[in-house]
Amino acid sequence: MKTQTHTPSGTGQQQLLRLWVALGLALCGLFFTPWAQAARVKEIASIEGVRSNQLTGFGLVVGLDGTGDQTTQMPYTTQGLANYLRQLGLTLPAAQLTQLQMKNVAAVLVTAQLPAFARPGQSMDVSVSSIGNAKSVKGGTLIATPLKGADGEVYAMAQGNIIVAGAGASSGGSKVTVNHLGVGRIPDGAQVERAVPTPLLEGNSISLSLNASDFQTARKVAAAVNQHFGAGIAAALDGRTVQVQVPPGPNDRVSFIAEMEELPVESSVQSAKVIINARTGSIVLNQAVTLGACAIAHGNLSISISSTPSVSQPGAFSGGQTVTTEKANIDIKSEPGKLIQLPAAAQLADVVKALNSLGATPQDLLAILQAIKSAGALNAELEVI
Repeated sequence: MKTQTHTPSGTGQQQLLRLWVALGLALCGLFFTPWAQAARVKEIASIEGVRSNQLTGFGLVVGLDGTGDQTTQMPYTTQGLANYLRQLGLTLPAAQLTQLQMKNVAAVLVTAQLPAFARPGQSMDVSVSSIGNAKSVKGGTLIATPLKGADGEVYAMAQGNIIVAGAGASSGGSKVTVNHLGVGRIPDGAQVERAVPTPLLEGNSISLSLNASDFQTARKVAAAVNQHFGAGIAAALDGRTVQVQVPPGPNDRVSFIAEMEELPVESSVQSAKVIINARTGSIVLNQAVTLGACAIAHGNLSISISSTPSVSQPGAFSGGQTVTTEKANIDIKSEPGKLIQLPAAAQLADVVKALNSLGATPQDLLAILQAIKSAGALNAELEVI
């Protein structure tokens, strides 16, 4: 008996090929479909009134190896030490205070961020910064320093050994330093003494404050909350504030907020913005910046002024005096600027390529971008910082 084998016909091969092509296109569509950017509520908004608070205080660092303040020039170091010793029951005569040479003591300002919901007994990091002429605070110990808020009340006490990420050495008039030695940090160097009340449990509603003012984002946040919890729960008051009705009980309110902060919100279209730092010449453009077609002529103008001394010597036996005068030379050079046409650019890469074709320095681009904006060819907001 003969066994017959069947080979697929041309029509069958074409159908199989079309099937594979369709499958490939479907996979490409799966991997390369642009997804809408979504962010959680907690990433684009915060609860109004729930924030950290700045604390500051004046303190003294002791135990330095001769790198402290020169007290003859920094009288508040001596006064601060005298006040501290007075609290310990030791009073020094005024004549002796002026003679103290405390090279192992430095006056510092202590700063810290009191987190929201911080309770008495909890620890937080503090930063210690020299305010005198101390060479270094490395190896020093901060003595007990009260940290006050804007209302003048003491909210924490700081004390501990300072950690400075740096090193330094000097000898024979030469000096080498690595990093900055006048600033240090004390991990868990302060304990909270007083809690700051928050309005989280007050009233029947809370307010979400958006990180950036945008009416579209405020509308989408309110819609996302209403879709998840029910209609009428959230309402957008303006372009930055969304009011949300919350449960009355503390436990229910915390659970409600935790669930609400995880809701996804489709981010709105990013506003086009160009940030210009006039001091450093830095320029930053975001992805939404576009450029219209325009023509630019750019050239350099340099003015050089030099002064040459000229001596006028009087003749012999004339009784005159030698006179020195200055001869000024002014040289002006103006390089020709070619008229360069910039095409319309719809993407950030095209905008960067077009600006690079000008061959201008960052300082020149400051003026060029402002001129392009005035001409209406730069579709972005200019912000100078």
